[in-house]
Amino acid sequence: MSNHPWAAEIAAAARRIAGHVRVTPCLQLPWAGRTLNLKLEYLQTSGTFKARGAFNRLLGTDVPAAGVAAASGGNHGIAVALAARELGVPAHVFVPEPTPQAKRDRLAALGASVHRGGRDYAEALAACDAFRAATGALESHAYDHPATLAGQGTLAREWQWQAPDLDTVLVAVGGGGLIGGMAAWYGGRVRVIAVESEGCPTLHRALAAGRPIDVAVGGLAADSLGARRAGALMFPIAQQHVAESVLVTDDAIRQAQATLWAQARIPAEPGGAAAFAALLSGAWRPQPDERVGVLVCGANLDPAVLSAGNPP
Repeated sequence: MSNHPWAAEIAAAARRIAGHVRVTPCLQLPWAGRTLNLKLEYLQTSGTFKARGAFNRLLGTDVPAAGVAAASGGNHGIAVALAARELGVPAHVFVPEPTPQAKRDRLAALGASVHRGGRDYAEALAACDAFRAATGALESHAYDHPATLAGQGTLAREWQWQAPDLDTVLVAVGGGGLIGGMAAWYGGRVRVIAVESEGCPTLHRALAAGRPIDVAVGGLAADSLGARRAGALMFPIAQQHVAESVLVTDDAIRQAQATLWAQARIPAEPGGAAAFAALLSGAWRPQPDERVGVLVCGANLDPAVLSAGNPP
């Protein structure tokens, strides 16, 4: 176990959510003269890693009669809706206008009440907070809550068991609950590289400023990586244990999506392909003998894109 103060919470989360989430596999992918270890978290029950934090939040407390409320660009909401359905509690999900129709449809199919409005995640969160204040519903924050961060950290615990010899892992970042939990578990024993799109440089700007700050967000991956401000819980962890932060272009993400589909039939959504985009584009370059892991964290694509046979 890691010696980081969060390690015990992450281990407890792993025990709590066992049986509710999948142990996702790894794939060895030859690339540029080396073999990458791809962690296929897009095969998680909710289509992303978010199920880990959502189940940990709901299983770790008593849910009031009003149910659970969450703001989300789509993926966190899907995870909360899935967990709520399995546990038999109401779910209310607040999504901003740019949320893709496919994600809104899946939320509805999972039985969630979908509240749509606001230009971005921050405005959806404000509406969610007002709803909770009026109804007493349980908060399930997408990234800035201890139960969420600990739940996401179980991914690193699982990956370390599957691939104990990795030197470095590349992880896409939105609000930072995932990379915060993973970096806390690894505790500096594995180099953690943060990858964001140029349109959503939330952690990158925060690290440069020395504190979380508001940034404008947009671009291809904004529905999953578009948090306006990095989480307060994860930021000190990132300062201590994230080795490097890099940015990738939307074009690099599209190319990563196309390459993952062509070489491995992995249908990664833009945020899910961002970590691989850092390698493919040269935004981050490994050392010759560096053993590298790449997290493919989500695949909640529009089914119409898949049916076309050649995702972008």
